[in-house]
Order: sequence, then C-alpha cells, then structure tokens
Amino acid sequence: MAKKKKDIRREFIIEEAAKLFKEKGFGGTSMRDLAEQVGMDAATMYHYISSKDEILKTICFDIAHTYITQLTEIEQAPQPITQKLKALIGLHIRLMTTKGPAVSVANNDWKFLSPEPLQEFKNLRSRYEKKLASFIEQGVQAGELQEVNASVALFTLLSAVRWVELWWKPNRGVSPEELENTILTILFKGLEKEKP
Repeated sequence: MAKKKKDIRREFIIEEAAKLFKEKGFGGTSMRDLAEQVGMDAATMYHYISSKDEILKTICFDIAHTYITQLTEIEQAPQPITQKLKALIGLHIRLMTTKGPAVSVANNDWKFLSPEPLQEFKNLRSRYEKKLASFIEQGVQAGELQEVNASVALFTLLSAVRWVELWWKPNRGVSPEELENTILTILFKGLEKEKP
C-alpha cells in the first residue's frame, strides 16, 4: 500500500532532524533550525510533528526496535552461535552505513528522552545487551568461542563498531561490504595470521 503524503513528509522531517541532531546535538537544535532545514515554516511543520521530544522518541525507538526485531529473528535461526553474533554485529554496521544519523542520535542523545520513554528505552537496551551477552556465554560453553568474560567481550564488540558512525562515508573508498567483512574478520579472527 502506498504511503500517504503526510507520512512521507513526516518521515522526511524525522530524517532531516536526525542529521541536525547528529551535527548540533539534540540540545543545540531548535525547531526553527529544523523548519529551515526542511524548507517549511514552523506552523506547517507542526502539522506533521508535535515537538522535538516526539522526534527524538521516534528516532530512538525506531532504531531500538530494529535491533530487537533482528535479534529475535537471529535468535530463532538454526545456526551456530558464532554466526548469530556475526549477523548481529553485521546489522550494527549496516545500520550505521544506511541510517548513520539516526543511529548516532539513538547512541548519543537518548539521555534527553523524557522520563517515561527514557526508562523504556533503557529497558530495551538492557534486554538487548543481556541477550548478546548470553550468546557469548553459550558460544563459550559450546566451544565455539574463547573462554572470555562475557561482559568484557560484549562491550568490546559493541564499542568496536561505534566508530563507524563517525568515520565511514561513501567517499572513503571503502564499500559497505568491505567495511563489514574487514570488521568481522578482525573481531572474530584477529589481525595476526595463523602460521601454517
């Protein structure tokens, strides 16, 4: 079914807001800035969006739900734990190359959510991190992964892909596929070549 014009306009406003929030920060971006960015006067824009808080909530929860949905699908897939972890890390990388500004906002500006959505967002993050940590623990028990501290491994993996949102651009000479393959190789095999 085709999207309504109002929905398309709203999505456009949210995408442009993500770019501005990434560039100036949530606190440093005004609704006037956003209206200028999207080429509308404030009154027209309020027809599509009620507040800056609503925009932030939409961005943060869209990204969070993408992660949770993918996590559920990957968890149910009949494949080894290592493959599941690689799929999840691959998802992080692909989201950063396709929705970089929104991922950046969800990673950095979530703390500006109002109290109720803030708590819900924290719960989603915690649930996701616990499930990822349990994948690592299962991988260790199954003999697929090195015997490591699951929390340290978890935050090393997540931190190891965070820089992508800051560094990667299409003109860097690194395709999204090469980026993903290189990061996964380093994270799961290391830099050092095994000697024959």
